[in-house]
Amino acid sequence: MSQPVDASRIPELEAVVSLALQEARRLGATQAEADASLQRGLNATVRLGEVETVEYQRDRGLGITVYFGHRKGSSSTADLAPAAVRETVAKACSIARYTAEDHCAGLADPEQLAREFPDLKLDFDWPIEPDAAVVLAQRCEAAGREVDPRLTNSEGATVSTSRGVRVYGNTHGFLAGHSSSSHTLSCVLIAQVGDDMQRDYWYTTARDPADLEDAVTIGRIAGERAIARLGARRLPTQKSPVLFAPEVARGLVGSFVGAIRGGAQYRKSTFLLGAAGTAVFPSWVQMHERPFIEKGLASGAWDSEGVRTRERELVHDGIVDGYLLGSYSARKLGLVTTGNAGGLHNLLVDPSPGAPDARALLRQMGRGLLVTELMGQGVNGVTGDYSRGATGFWVEGGELAYPVQEVTIAGNLKDMYRQVVAIGGDIDLRGGIRMGSMLIEQMTIAGE
Repeated sequence: MSQPVDASRIPELEAVVSLALQEARRLGATQAEADASLQRGLNATVRLGEVETVEYQRDRGLGITVYFGHRKGSSSTADLAPAAVRETVAKACSIARYTAEDHCAGLADPEQLAREFPDLKLDFDWPIEPDAAVVLAQRCEAAGREVDPRLTNSEGATVSTSRGVRVYGNTHGFLAGHSSSSHTLSCVLIAQVGDDMQRDYWYTTARDPADLEDAVTIGRIAGERAIARLGARRLPTQKSPVLFAPEVARGLVGSFVGAIRGGAQYRKSTFLLGAAGTAVFPSWVQMHERPFIEKGLASGAWDSEGVRTRERELVHDGIVDGYLLGSYSARKLGLVTTGNAGGLHNLLVDPSPGAPDARALLRQMGRGLLVTELMGQGVNGVTGDYSRGATGFWVEGGELAYPVQEVTIAGNLKDMYRQVVAIGGDIDLRGGIRMGSMLIEQMTIAGE
């Protein structure tokens, strides 16, 4: 039997990382860092009740970065044998000797490194065999197709499970590892009446398989959403309020997060250049980074440089508290790392006062567009211009009137953030950004 990919493998990876750091020192590097990982996963997809794919993945890797003064070199390998590790380090050292000096390059400062390693409960085994995964996917898809006879086709239901273990170390003495898991069940169904064909989906994801929604529930929601889109129309071009459902609203906040990353700031390639300390959202908007949520999909006690993470108020009273910085971008800006090398750690967006639910937000909007899915990549991170294809529902009198398709919604993110009217209490937990629906006062809808 193959070895499990769990916390029991941490000592093995610690030995690999330690060897890489020792070899870097032997070859003259003044600083070095290494990251070793193992991952194993299973994906099973069925379509129309038949097995479409069963995929099994097993990955391993080592990345090493060395510094000769302020010269940097990096190399990686999928072979963790000692000889391969030594060869990989040698290549990184060779590269470093020919790169230009960068005085901001180097490890994170020692005093910033994590010293406490709480158990955030990020790793849960799901010992599901391929046959059982197929049966679960079939059950999910069948439940969805039973919703309505107009559900004539399917893009399939998929069960996905993965576990991984990672160890990071550097020559400042940091050496730590953790294991994690991710499990998902999804379903995509197609409804058809005559020439009108519509698709929609639903999914559940969690660290712990016990926290996944029931397969029948996921299938039924996917089926109901697909049926609800039949008879979709285009809209005349106009300006109107737009309500983003939670699963798409997080993309708007994701664009904000990207705009305040240190890399975008020091490159001056962001529409929120120099935004720290300024009001970007209405005064009631609050956003909190919470790295230590147990089972959180973006939880972590340290970032990709070993820097300790910390709770912070990213936005308070609509004002941006600061940027998301790793050590390099912090030095570029003359600031201190915020422990965000590698990304954000659970952003919680508070609902507006009263925590309105989805129906309350529809009533508050009165007349406008509810967006349930977005298409395309029409977000300009430099100017903030926003233009994306959208589908959803037209709302009249605070109630869903009819489904909408083939429209484009457009605006500028700076204006959109200032025009946030409400954020719902219908919070979606399936990601690193946890938030509810978001109502924007006005956007341009391009249709007929």
